[in-house]
Amino acid sequence: MLTDMAALGWLTPRRRSATARSVLAGEASAEAARKSTTDVLDREDAGREPEFPVHGDERAAAFFDLDNTVMQGAALFHFGRGLYKRKFFDTRELLRFAWQQAWFRLAGVEDPEHMQEARDSALSIVQGHKVAELQAIGEEIYDEYMAERIWPGTRALAQAHLDAGQKVWLVTAAPVEIAQVIARRLGLTGALGTVAESIDGVYTGKLVGEPLHGPAKAEAVRALAAAEGLDLSRCAAYSDSHNDIPMLSLVGHPYAINPDSKLRKHARAMDWRLRDYRTGRKAAKVGIPAAAGVGAVAGGTAAVIAVHRRRR
Repeated sequence: MLTDMAALGWLTPRRRSATARSVLAGEASAEAARKSTTDVLDREDAGREPEFPVHGDERAAAFFDLDNTVMQGAALFHFGRGLYKRKFFDTRELLRFAWQQAWFRLAGVEDPEHMQEARDSALSIVQGHKVAELQAIGEEIYDEYMAERIWPGTRALAQAHLDAGQKVWLVTAAPVEIAQVIARRLGLTGALGTVAESIDGVYTGKLVGEPLHGPAKAEAVRALAAAEGLDLSRCAAYSDSHNDIPMLSLVGHPYAINPDSKLRKHARAMDWRLRDYRTGRKAAKVGIPAAAGVGAVAGGTAAVIAVHRRRR
């Protein structure tokens, strides 16, 4: 394993077990992402920033959180809506999904208890179904519920990295199969996501490790960077949530996108770059190509029209 597990001996058994699961989840997600790759700031003082992303830097890449960073709302909720439409579960379970999504949007933060409820719901629903079946349905659900919820501003940032010749990965707690669909549709390199166990192409209802959330995301990025020969000090990461501070802290270019209050405070203290597409604020110049800059401004404007501002 990439992490020396012996170095964890000083931790309590419970903490050691949680850390080990994070490492396992991160490495499993990185492996799944590499296998499935398609191969194919609101900053107040950005004037002194060098050109970014750096064109032709093959040891640099970008890592984007998904929920409320690339897409409005939670991917798992929209996936649940699509499965309900296809009669995978009943109205009572749909209402539970709706409550989880309402909490996510109103609170503006990722609550571990609600995330676990969403995870358990999803696992019970897909147990016994074929992986190929869920992948095909994921393509349909993207068109039905997700495509129109992509933030144009964040999409422009991802495109700037692609135009610079860099790989761009989604990093999300959503199932890796759904994350891969979204990444492919957006023309990104691939996705790191939660890996559900399957045997002979059928879901068992269990996870490999734990959900790709918080420290597990950082482990996934670290594992992928090692496998791809990336220099994390030259990489960028983007997220809306304070839960992703471990991932953001790994890279040399962290961005807080549509940040929750805790991440906004931390980003300002650390002098990280900020962008908020939920309001009509003017996008700051950060050295990205002109076309991407225009897209970022358009994203901020479109967001005002499309959704109500989240409570903080």
